[in-house]
Amino acid sequence: MPQTVLLAEDDRAIRHALERALTLEGYEVTAVADGVEALAQAHKTPPDVLLLDVMMPGIDGLQVCRVLRAEGDRTPILMLTALVETADRIAGLDAGADDYVVKPFDVEEVFARLRALLRRTSPVPAGNGAGGGGENGGREAQLSDRQVEAAGIRMDLQARRAWRGKRELELTRTEFELLELLVRNAGIVLDHSTIYDRIWGYDFGPGSKNLAVYVGYLRRKLDEPGAPQLIHTVRGVGYVLRED
Repeated sequence: MPQTVLLAEDDRAIRHALERALTLEGYEVTAVADGVEALAQAHKTPPDVLLLDVMMPGIDGLQVCRVLRAEGDRTPILMLTALVETADRIAGLDAGADDYVVKPFDVEEVFARLRALLRRTSPVPAGNGAGGGGENGGREAQLSDRQVEAAGIRMDLQARRAWRGKRELELTRTEFELLELLVRNAGIVLDHSTIYDRIWGYDFGPGSKNLAVYVGYLRRKLDEPGAPQLIHTVRGVGYVLRED
């Protein structure tokens, strides 16, 4: 069965071009012109993935994200945005989006990001992670078929829930996958290429800030006043999860 895409884009030319390209790529596409139609269609026939423009009249893409996430809908969402500032992209992640593409975009990039999101629709078994956990200040990551735990972070993989100590973390799909990768490899420095490959399925290239944006946003959700920072930057290499 073809995978289904709900596309919401108010620009007619872009909407028609994307609908045609996605259809030729083998997707079953439902295209709508605004957020109201997007919500109605998502409620009527839930798609496998949503492709939402940020700037739409009435209910915009960010509001669509917020409504669906508030309803408990975890369908992957890829945002189309003309906003290039980091703060604008973070607003999309905060609303519940899983990834974004900046306009003007290459349609092949849209395809690649959709494939990456759809590959992660189902929870990944523990045995398929990026290697075993490493040492983390004498604390070794604990792995099971259902849970991973390291550095005070506990994750229930089947329920898609995560905690730092007793505090539950509200994570998007991409944030959850990134944190899982770091927890599984606690104490091990993961380079940028490895993270891009494991999370997105391809490398955005040396000029991309995509990973830095997600790491920064994940830090904001993890960090607590008076508690040690958990995600550390190894300049020129990548990132590592450890308690200092």
